[in-house]
Amino acid sequence: MTASTSPIVIIVGTNRPNSMSRKIAEYYQGILQQLHAPSIILDLVNLPDDFTVSALYANTGKNEAFNNLKSLLEQTDKFVFIVPEYNGSYPGVLKAFIDGLPYPNSFSNKKAALVGLSSNPQGATIALSHLNDVFSYLGMNTLAMRVKLGQIRSHYNENVMSNALYKELLEIQAGQIIHF
Repeated sequence: MTASTSPIVIIVGTNRPNSMSRKIAEYYQGILQQLHAPSIILDLVNLPDDFTVSALYANTGKNEAFNNLKSLLEQTDKFVFIVPEYNGSYPGVLKAFIDGLPYPNSFSNKKAALVGLSSNPQGATIALSHLNDVFSYLGMNTLAMRVKLGQIRSHYNENVMSNALYKELLEIQAGQIIHF
């Protein structure tokens, strides 16, 4: 399989302002740039505040701001999800975003890499498992290699990943998603 020429969409899996997920998304984008792979960051902080009312169900297609974010997904067949652990799973805003996308075509036969972040040592293992189950249902193909960045605040500061293993895992995974 050859590398795609469409940009890889890196999705920041939270709408928390100034999140660690956003910082890791930017770091990951830097790795993709070094590998000459185009990418776009889709940060859920840019979701309209009322999107669960104004863009879902009977209002599908009516919220222009949501439609603009949704259009990024149509430009690619590859994604990187940067997923923080919230209460033992992934953020509800990410689930609501996924639920607002056209079913079943938004992710069907597309490809994704998953990166989990947490304050605890486990690196969002359960959150990634939950998200992978949803993607399996939607027909998304996920890389077997899931990078789990536990205690992330101890290992990442000011665009520097101090944990050599984390750095290596992210670089390996980035290479895999390019050629997946």
